[in-house]
Amino acid sequence: MAPLDKFTAGGKTVEVFGGAGPIVYLNGFEGEGEKIYDALTSGGAGELTLAAVSGLDWDRDLAPWDAPPIRRGGGAFTGGAGAYLELLTGEILPRAEAGRAVPWRGVAGYSLAGLFALWAVFETDVFSRAASASGSLWFPGFDAFASSRPLPDTLRRVYLSLGGREHLTRNPALRPVRERTEAMYALLAARGVETELVWNPGDHFTDPEGRMAAGIRWLLGENT
Repeated sequence: MAPLDKFTAGGKTVEVFGGAGPIVYLNGFEGEGEKIYDALTSGGAGELTLAAVSGLDWDRDLAPWDAPPIRRGGGAFTGGAGAYLELLTGEILPRAEAGRAVPWRGVAGYSLAGLFALWAVFETDVFSRAASASGSLWFPGFDAFASSRPLPDTLRRVYLSLGGREHLTRNPALRPVRERTEAMYALLAARGVETELVWNPGDHFTDPEGRMAAGIRWLLGENT
């Protein structure tokens, strides 16, 4: 389905699908938003607006702080999530929602974008729901950050998922992902947030769009 609206902001491309009901901000790659929105609508999800943001520098825009490379020859993370969150809430959000009332907002993403979604709900009360599919919760220092920070009272629902084989990697930097995802689930539940944790078959690269659509569907209350 073609987007209802498309615009650029801060060098990012934003495609808005739907136009009614709650809105979920999906950070991802070009073309991903249309596939996920089609999966949601064909699966019978309720009313939803999906604002898909692409053109991201993942290792900068989605990283909450600087961190060393996780692969030999790879680039370092350069902690630009704060600047991107400001762009998302200060410029992208008002344009995506112009002229209509929104019952609630969510933020969603896969991999490092899933980490950003969780980090964002600690940093702002703009989003009442978040979906992190195969989120990069191995990111250095994120577990300590989450355990030491309060959550806004507006946060209602969080969806977490992970592939059952994701922690069975040769890369030692990524191996804690299962343990830290379980710890995040426990932390959110203990703080009174309705939280779902789903184990998916496969590794990190198995059916990312299907996993992301499942997370957004759960935020909507469609728990199938």
